[in-house]
Amino acid sequence: MALADALRRHDPSIGITALGTERGLETRLVPERGYHLELIPAVPLPRRPTPELITVPGRLRGTVRAAQEIIERVQADAVVGFGGYVAMPAYLAAKRAGVPIVVHEANARPGLANKIGARYTDFVAVSTPDSKLRDSRYIGIPLRRTIATLDRNAVRPEARHYFGLDQRLPTLLVSGGSQGARRLNETVQAIAPRLQQYGVQILHAVGPKNELPQIDDIPGMPPYRALPYVDRMDLAYAAADLMLCRAGAMTVAELAAVGLPAAFVPLPIGNGEQRLNAQPMVKAGGGLLVDDAELTPDWVLQNVLPVLTDPQRLWDMSRAAAEFGRRDADDLLVQMVYEAIDAARGGRRRG
Repeated sequence: MALADALRRHDPSIGITALGTERGLETRLVPERGYHLELIPAVPLPRRPTPELITVPGRLRGTVRAAQEIIERVQADAVVGFGGYVAMPAYLAAKRAGVPIVVHEANARPGLANKIGARYTDFVAVSTPDSKLRDSRYIGIPLRRTIATLDRNAVRPEARHYFGLDQRLPTLLVSGGSQGARRLNETVQAIAPRLQQYGVQILHAVGPKNELPQIDDIPGMPPYRALPYVDRMDLAYAAADLMLCRAGAMTVAELAAVGLPAAFVPLPIGNGEQRLNAQPMVKAGGGLLVDDAELTPDWVLQNVLPVLTDPQRLWDMSRAAAEFGRRDADDLLVQMVYEAIDAARGGRRRG
């Protein structure tokens, strides 16, 4: 959606069609943003080469035909894929139709769809300099304009007022993503009284399906604001001095872009991509990293609290995070899309 918005800024008349599946959030998010959505059947792919991969071509045929019909009907000049269920059939359909392909990989460890898609194009963008996709261009992740243009210092008074926070106190933002994370929630709820005793206030997005902690404001103590969901993450970032969070690619990219240091707790499942996502920002000095099993109240007390109560260290980490961040990935990806189209029209597209 950030790329679509950027394309429309460059050319308000441009036609944009999003491909999705019935099971995805795009069925709600894409129409809400005013873009046309076409649905194709979902074909789940194994995360790595396995015997199950042999069955993929047969399951893909109908989906590829459906994607190609849409590509030809809308007369697409380019197909941009970000991985996921729709990317593989979209790449194969675009190759059949002779339409140039642009691949964007958000994670440090690329998925199977993008590994294959990258073979069909010279135009491959990645979100981290540590990406393993060959011949790729590091641009970052296209971000929402409210995030990409955020000035945390300028917006902080408004943001803290919005959440009912004290304007002067160090602030910890906690979120496990849109659905929350039980490990983070339980740890923070256990250590919250100690953090408050040290003068730290907390803004905690627990997740819409998780139980909110029963916490009353105590006179003279810093606030603890627990919410099921935060729909103004720009204001949450502006209000915070440090974030405790998972390490999804988008989260890492947004924090780096706005210069908000973080304590990353990578999700302990999958193929380890969340740890890889966080490592460049941590190496740059903009974050801390802890395994999920090692996240305890004591770890927070010994590692997070000293940062929150040290203004100079917070400033240093914020500057390091911002130097690693990229705010212009949407415009850079737009440029790559036009490059791919121009190359195809000039007959230089890879076969």
